[in-house]
Amino acid sequence: MAKRTFSMLETFLIFLLVLMTAITVALLSLLFITSGTIENHKDSGLPSTQSSPVTMGSTASQGPAHTDGTTTTQAPPVVSTPEPPLFQNFSGYHIGVGRADCTGQVADINLMGYSKTGQNARGILTRLYSRAFVIAEPDGLNRMVFVSIDIGMVSQRLRLEVLNRLQSKYGSLYRRDNVVLSGTHTHSGPAGFFQYTVFVIASEGFSNRTFEYMVTGIVKSIEMAHRNMKPGKIFINKGIVEGAQINRSPSSYLQNPESERARYSSNTDKEMVVLKMQDLNGAELGLLSWFAIHPVSMNNSNHLVNSDNVGYASYLFEQEKNKGYLPGQGPYVAAFASSNLGDVSPNVLGPHCINTGESCDNANSSCPIGGPSMCIAVGPGQDMLHSTQIIGRIIFQRAKELYDSASQEVTGPLVAAHQWVNMTDVTVQLNSTHTAKTCKPALGYSFAAGTIDGFGSLNFTQGTTVGDPFWDTLRDQILGKPSEEIKECHKPKPILLHTGELTKPHPWHPDIVDVQIVTIGYLAITAIPGEFTTMSGRRLREAVQAEFATNGMENMTIVISGLCNVYTHYITTFEEYQAQRYEAASTIYGPHTLSAYIQLFRGLAKAIATDTVANLSRGPEPPFFKHLIASLIPNIADRTPIGKNFGDVLQPTQPTYRVGEVAEVTFVGANPKNSAGNQTHQTFLTVEKYEATSASWWTVHNDASWETRFYWHKGLLGHSNVTIQWHIPDTTQPGIYRIRYFGHSRKQEFLKPTVILPFESASSTFQVVTA
Repeated sequence: MAKRTFSMLETFLIFLLVLMTAITVALLSLLFITSGTIENHKDSGLPSTQSSPVTMGSTASQGPAHTDGTTTTQAPPVVSTPEPPLFQNFSGYHIGVGRADCTGQVADINLMGYSKTGQNARGILTRLYSRAFVIAEPDGLNRMVFVSIDIGMVSQRLRLEVLNRLQSKYGSLYRRDNVVLSGTHTHSGPAGFFQYTVFVIASEGFSNRTFEYMVTGIVKSIEMAHRNMKPGKIFINKGIVEGAQINRSPSSYLQNPESERARYSSNTDKEMVVLKMQDLNGAELGLLSWFAIHPVSMNNSNHLVNSDNVGYASYLFEQEKNKGYLPGQGPYVAAFASSNLGDVSPNVLGPHCINTGESCDNANSSCPIGGPSMCIAVGPGQDMLHSTQIIGRIIFQRAKELYDSASQEVTGPLVAAHQWVNMTDVTVQLNSTHTAKTCKPALGYSFAAGTIDGFGSLNFTQGTTVGDPFWDTLRDQILGKPSEEIKECHKPKPILLHTGELTKPHPWHPDIVDVQIVTIGYLAITAIPGEFTTMSGRRLREAVQAEFATNGMENMTIVISGLCNVYTHYITTFEEYQAQRYEAASTIYGPHTLSAYIQLFRGLAKAIATDTVANLSRGPEPPFFKHLIASLIPNIADRTPIGKNFGDVLQPTQPTYRVGEVAEVTFVGANPKNSAGNQTHQTFLTVEKYEATSASWWTVHNDASWETRFYWHKGLLGHSNVTIQWHIPDTTQPGIYRIRYFGHSRKQEFLKPTVILPFESASSTFQVVTA
């Protein structure tokens, strides 16, 4: 390749970017917090000894809320530490389910998933929940916890803090080996709960406010499940889901051997696994399901916090089982957990050039005019919300069919195996004569290109296998040159960011990674610390199943549970890695990453099958960094227009609406992030119906309802407005309604401590008619 010379403009740009970077680093150094757990408490409205957050998700919650015009709040339920009574003389398991709110901030924080600058939260479409399932053998000694959380992924910091709090409360009952934390991978949840620098940068800082809210919600859901344990049975079913997914990197999939591809009818995993849980009297307790799909029906233009398509499936299932309860309430819990979704998209109409309409389903996902930024995949609906609901309903309906017909009981012992592994230094036995090694983490050029579900902000292209002198020079000047060792190890990946060699202010990527298998009888749950592609997942399942069979445990059902315990981006096959599309460029430990994981998980399977789990090495413990970069978005006092108060109505509702229309009201608002972790109110909004017979108001919707929208409009100098919408369902009963707004304002006065003050307001009443 000919050596490239730089124009005066390019030289000037390089100089300017280096200068800007130096200034940025200097500013960031001023933003270091002396303790990421203490300093941010001063600004979060949370005490240093954290209490449970306000939640719409208590499984002990009652039905539709009744109000008489005043706001009433219930204190969070007292969690008792003593072990619930266990009855050993039965066949089955002790089963407990729990659900708790883990939403965190819904404003002034980046949404985690697309890494798009400027995609900050500006309100809420639905709350996010942690759904916990505790399963124990009849004598109560062996047990496991599986938690599916409506967040982008589980960070290592999140898991370590959850384990620490569980240990403080329960001792050795819940541990690193028998607790699985899995993110649903919604791309519409708040960021800010990471400790490694790449993710901190993507989050635009660490938010202790959101971190504490999430940790507390996860722990609370486990406490609920622990407290609710009762003797019961588990039934399993499996089935194909059609019409919900496509492979977003089909050219990479075709790199896999033809003989291997011929064994499968699709380039995505269409099988859904469903667990049905009930007590010994047949009363339904919960559903836990795994299905491979990216929750990216809500695209990167969205600014409302929500749980995306799998969250909508949970909403539909729980609403059906918890009749008479508001969303997020009721005893029944339904979780749709992630699986090997790495190359799986819900945008089933596929990629097209938005400027010409022609297909751009090519190896580079690029359009003739406009390049990669014009190549976007879309879902089946009229807009992204409609697509979310269509895909979510497909998942829900198939899960319901499988759930209703589930008759195969899961029986057998509970076993858990876990190791911490240094993934940068794993020697892989490829065959009897050849070995290979994993690499220090690095991201390739195509990482910056994004995908057809959300393209990158710069003009990078998927499938790039050769670096560019301009970007290489810019990287070398700012971050230093990658070593020859890391470049050689990652070939054919052209390295954009050599994260494994960057340690300031903290390591940019994790070295120490969790590998974990939990077995419930003949069901093995493999907890994967990232996003496996379709074929990667198939190879892992096959290898783990074969290892179990070789050691006497035949006919095991292997489930891939994605986004567990720590996030390490993607894991492609060796063949897919050669194509260097987005998923391969994001396979941070190099071309032999999948082989390393297969080897490690086979080791866990063998230990379980041969009853030698106790002999497994614990492995090197991961770090827990205390000094993190605070959020770059400042906290300022909320202000109202002259002559106005917080909650005053600026744009009233209309006197009458028909079903199918949208009721809307705008208030003088305050920053919603003030409400994160504050227990004064449990929701930002309610829709209430007047009952003449009792002369009282009944809550029919809250901010966990998919029929409501809460928009925050940020103004200047602390001014803001809030618009609340109610998309009136066709099933709504005619009558008199109102919309209420609950918020918290931030008051800051010179030389006085910051005060967070609650307020509430209501729209004028309006009538809903059927025609």
